[in-house]
Amino acid sequence: MELGKKFTTTIGGREVVVETGKFCAQSNGSCMIRCGGTVVMVNATMSKAPREGMDFFPLSVDYEEKMYAVGKIPGGFKKREGRASDKAILTSRLIDRPIRPLFPKGFYNDVVVIATAMSVDVDIAPEPLAMIGSSVALSISDIPFGGPTGSVVVGLVDGEYVINPNSEQREKSLMHLTVSGTEDAILMVEAGAKEVTEEQMLGGIMFAHEEIKKIVAFQREIVKEIGKPKVEMEYYHVPEELDKEVRKYAYNLMEKVMENFDRDTRDAAEEVMQNEVLEHFKDVFPEQEKDIVNSLYYIKKEIMRSKILNAGVRPDGRALTQIRPIWCETSILPRVHGSGVFTRGLTQVMTTLTLGTISDMQKLDGLDEEEEKRYMHHYNMPGYSTGEARALKSPGRREIGHGALAERALEPVLPSEEEFPYAIRTVSEVLSSNGSTSQASVCGSTLALMDGGVPIKAPVAGIAMGLIKDEDKVAVLSDIQGLEDFLGDMDFKVAGTSAGITAIQMDMKIKGISESILKTALNQAREGRLFILNKMLEVISEPRKELSPYAPKIISFDINPDKIKDVIGSGGKMINKIIEETGVKIDITEEGKVVVASTNSEMNERAKEIILNIATELELGKTYEGIVVRIVQFGAFVECLSGKEGMIHISKLAKERVNKVEDVVKIGDKVRVEVIKIDEKGRVDLKLLEKLD
Repeated sequence: MELGKKFTTTIGGREVVVETGKFCAQSNGSCMIRCGGTVVMVNATMSKAPREGMDFFPLSVDYEEKMYAVGKIPGGFKKREGRASDKAILTSRLIDRPIRPLFPKGFYNDVVVIATAMSVDVDIAPEPLAMIGSSVALSISDIPFGGPTGSVVVGLVDGEYVINPNSEQREKSLMHLTVSGTEDAILMVEAGAKEVTEEQMLGGIMFAHEEIKKIVAFQREIVKEIGKPKVEMEYYHVPEELDKEVRKYAYNLMEKVMENFDRDTRDAAEEVMQNEVLEHFKDVFPEQEKDIVNSLYYIKKEIMRSKILNAGVRPDGRALTQIRPIWCETSILPRVHGSGVFTRGLTQVMTTLTLGTISDMQKLDGLDEEEEKRYMHHYNMPGYSTGEARALKSPGRREIGHGALAERALEPVLPSEEEFPYAIRTVSEVLSSNGSTSQASVCGSTLALMDGGVPIKAPVAGIAMGLIKDEDKVAVLSDIQGLEDFLGDMDFKVAGTSAGITAIQMDMKIKGISESILKTALNQAREGRLFILNKMLEVISEPRKELSPYAPKIISFDINPDKIKDVIGSGGKMINKIIEETGVKIDITEEGKVVVASTNSEMNERAKEIILNIATELELGKTYEGIVVRIVQFGAFVECLSGKEGMIHISKLAKERVNKVEDVVKIGDKVRVEVIKIDEKGRVDLKLLEKLD
């Protein structure tokens, strides 16, 4: 008896198999999706009814990394998976963003999507499979969902676009572009890139969309054969009679509110107006305060969008392409290794730079081959940044996502480890928020890196683009603020240098956008990005030539790997002795690369000298300076290098005959000697050249 159903297609030249009906019988929708040795299981479930008082759509998406998928036992004391890794959280966001706009408005039932990576081949990334599997599980279920969606990763290798590149191609690729969409339009874009042009990025997105159309068609065949009928239910909407009466009374009042270009003034006027409307209707529509507030929300949204589309006037009075006022500053904090503040309108971010040794790199425990990370960017947004009395909590998915976006934007311009042997951490603290804080953190981090003397290849700036679309009317907005993001149709973040794009993140609130809108947004973003870069360069035009005096000074050099054990010594005695004497920090790799760090350059050089002495053998014919450490009847022993001794025979102490060794040298004398013989047992014979004061 055959259990379940199997459906097969080809994505990017590889066979992909979707299996349903064999596992997880109690989920609303479930599938196992396979490609080569990579297997992802996805389950979608829905609550029977909305929670009491629910007024938003509670969608929850989790991507689970199981260490057994790559044959690893988890680290830590418990030896089991714990809190999701940053990579897993970012993948959860990738799955969430394209499916969220496709659920019906007013649908408030809990929906949970869980994608579990159960087997992973390093050549076949599980993330795009998890995204496709999530669409399959929702589409074949009885959950109301407007998909299917398709998702792929695009690389740019040797001038050619590649769908779902393997590990070798990912290493060579100029971009890592993730795209999701329906058969008609693009829904989500996320990319990291090495300064690619707008044309290359747009070409990659449209190349992805052609493959997405095939993936959607494949899913439609699955739905046609085994899909469940969608549950029929009533979705929340503002009662028609109430909405009609509220509009009649409040529309003109809201128009007057929206004439205020200053946000604080507008917010205060809106609060007064809302209280007036609620008071007016409290007897007409008793216990329907929520419906009245929602009606006011839709009126506000309609007015804002109409002013932009028909008059080209934004909530703060700016033109569509106009950037808010910008000011920047560096070197704000004296003891940190670098600092910068970037302010754009009411959005303000301060970023700090910390430099460390290579041992400070972040260790990664995940499904990737990557085991450590040299550059870390962290993003924090406390309640005071929006004027809220909210207690501090650990970073959430939004904070992790914004930090990763800024990290991706800056990584391509950082110097290599060989050029700059430091671990690098930047932390962006959002001091004030009114839209586009992630891109402000890109700008603030560039300022901090340059202030700290990190020799970046080029400065990076970021901008958030918005969209207002009503049938054939379209307005693309540069540098969106909070209200335009909240009531608009798109949040499209683009970061890059003057030469090209380094990172993109696009989220849609409508069912996708066309190629022409994407092209307009990318070109408009470039103009805005260059404007912002020029403002930043007015404050600091290039990285400082010197590091902060409080930053560690690092030198690196190589030794013979066979000598590592001598440098470390028994039980670490030798290396601890060097650290105690010089006060430096020492890291040694298995390949023999030594990194010495401290704030004292002289001590760095002293530690280097000691280590090289230990790791270097005496060479025939070379001269050395050393100390007489022992005297015997027939000669004197000299320590030429740390732990390396040779003997001067009494006959080699002088040209004339010497009767007694002590007549020429004594213990503690500093001497210059030449190596004249090294026998098969490694014993070294020396000749005295001169005594040194």
